[in-house]
Amino acid sequence: MDTDSMNEVTDRQVLLDWIADEFLHNSWAGRRLVAVEGATTGPAARFADDLAGVLSERRQVVVRRSLGEVDEPTLRSTTIEPFRAGTLEGAEGADTVLVVDGMRLLNDSVRGIWHFSIWTLVGDELPHSGANVIVDDTDESRPMRYFYDYCKLPPSFGERRETAPAAAE
Repeated sequence: MDTDSMNEVTDRQVLLDWIADEFLHNSWAGRRLVAVEGATTGPAARFADDLAGVLSERRQVVVRRSLGEVDEPTLRSTTIEPFRAGTLEGAEGADTVLVVDGMRLLNDSVRGIWHFSIWTLVGDELPHSGANVIVDDTDESRPMRYFYDYCKLPPSFGERRETAPAAAE
């Protein structure tokens, strides 16, 4: 796509192909990790499903996980470390892409884990400044990719804070 069409409304398949091309151009082999997050979890999960499908169509071995609300130690011990070790179910091969969706995947403490990251937003939600790709998925059949200028924002803009556990009654 040329720069004139970067913010134009695109067909979902065209946008997914564009994002897959970008990811595979920079991370074409090995154990690769992709995070998809959004302020609204449903669209992020569906986008991750669709991206995993596009990568599979391109002859990539893809493992797909929805992690929900996960803390850093759990993320590392149950998903990332087994994936890197080749012991995560379905991810035994050396050239495998792990596509996950969940919450807090782009927080400062874990942002460096991912080879590629996507933030989906819906309506007036704000993006996360740490994502490689920002997708406005308000109309899921016609998502738009955005390039934001974050020069005046802190690098953690959009980061999710852990919620305090409910007090016992």
